[in-house]
Amino acid sequence: MKNFKRPALSVCILSLLVGCSGASEYSSEPSVNQSSKPAKPNIVIFYVDDMGYGDLSSYGATQVTTPNIDQLANDGIRYTDAHSPAATCTPSRYSLLTGELAIRNNAAILPGDAPLIINPSKPTLPRMLASQGYTTGVVGKWHLGLGRGDVNWNEAVKPGPLEIGFDYSFLLPATGDRVPTVYLENHHVVNLDPSDPLSVSYVERIGDRPLGTERPDLLKQKADLQHSATIVNGISRIGWMKGGKSAEWVDEDFHTVFTDKAIDFIDDNKNKPFMLFFPFHDIHVPRSPNAMFEGKTGMGPRGDAILQVDWMTGRIVDALEEKGLLENTLIIFSSDNGPVLDDGYADQAVELIGNHKPAGPFADGKYSAHEGGTRVPMITYYKGKQQTGISNALISHIDLYASLADLVGYELNTTEAIDSANVLPALLDADADARDVMVEEAFTLALRENSWKYIAPFEGSTPGWLANKDVRAGLMAEPQLYNLSTDIKETNNLASQYPQRTEKMAAQLQKILDRKQR
Repeated sequence: MKNFKRPALSVCILSLLVGCSGASEYSSEPSVNQSSKPAKPNIVIFYVDDMGYGDLSSYGATQVTTPNIDQLANDGIRYTDAHSPAATCTPSRYSLLTGELAIRNNAAILPGDAPLIINPSKPTLPRMLASQGYTTGVVGKWHLGLGRGDVNWNEAVKPGPLEIGFDYSFLLPATGDRVPTVYLENHHVVNLDPSDPLSVSYVERIGDRPLGTERPDLLKQKADLQHSATIVNGISRIGWMKGGKSAEWVDEDFHTVFTDKAIDFIDDNKNKPFMLFFPFHDIHVPRSPNAMFEGKTGMGPRGDAILQVDWMTGRIVDALEEKGLLENTLIIFSSDNGPVLDDGYADQAVELIGNHKPAGPFADGKYSAHEGGTRVPMITYYKGKQQTGISNALISHIDLYASLADLVGYELNTTEAIDSANVLPALLDADADARDVMVEEAFTLALRENSWKYIAPFEGSTPGWLANKDVRAGLMAEPQLYNLSTDIKETNNLASQYPQRTEKMAAQLQKILDRKQR
């Protein structure tokens, strides 16, 4: 990525940075003077998969270097207390795009053939921006379901992104470790040969492709039983796939395929306001970075995939600069949940970790109710229009809906994005406050109130495949209470010592869950 200079404070639009949301619950209060806003900026949201708080060199990593992302952090705002809405991918994406807690829709990790989880009639972030003159696109991993169930991949696949407000989509339909292993552009599978129709099953074996359980000699990476069905491109996946040979992706090409599509979208829409949602496949399993990154970190495919993320980010930012768009583009970079090492494939992520700390100083990672599950790196960059630096504001990605609505001059109705707080000042000023209270979703729920953290009792059961994950998951049958200002690792449960605070936070969490409107 080319060098771009730190904006001088004298050109920052300080009049935009008056007050803060001070949201004490999951609500939004307009806080920015509409008349002081600049022309509507382009918006680019980079959403990495499974990247932890400590996975970037700007966040303290030393075994991997991420210069392109670091430059955004150095010249923008780097957040120390930003969170994905949930500790897993589907719920976080649901919340980002709807401004609602995923638990309100029972959103959980979806199978590869799941129907669209966002009702097409529901208000969404892209639809809101479209109402204000934006063209919106999504390029990358979707994993929010497609169709209405029992998808016929040989016909138009809908409803999908276009039915919830996006104008353009180029998708990895579910995840890299699930079939179908094909690209979907708008409503249609790319390069599909009608004489070789595509079928997918998550119930029984179909087709004659070899399976990971039968032909381990064909695998680039061995996998656990969950990931050992149909083999495509030397990697066994979840589920069975028949036909569609001409449409198969090559994992090692993701870096150019998705990046080129994103740049094409930018080029096609450079003369009008646009929003690009760019959810990476990396660094989710299976980790298969291109050969240009292979072996560069000494941490195996996971570490090398971080380099790939940095390269892709740099290419897109360069494209914005080359097209004269960077000065009027708000860039938001973050991750959909915390990190995970062993997530089903034998890629030596555990063995080669060395001194690297994927979750930084926090406990656990993906799937967990502890801080490592949702506290993720987050950076905003808006050239010349920010008070830059390090922000300690408490922020959730669920807040992007209300905050971007305020930025573009859209007034939310009382039943829209009901859990989204307007934290726009904190997106533009490193010294501005944001939330006081925030919900974190995992297999149970947690509530942050400033430095206090309450984790609700868990009485259910977790999936069997969670057993091999390198997390404690933060699950206990009794309530948990931690003071993060003195116990960042969440090791000293204070619930019995502070019963009134514990009961108060439990009631506060329930009040949020009971809310029906803003």
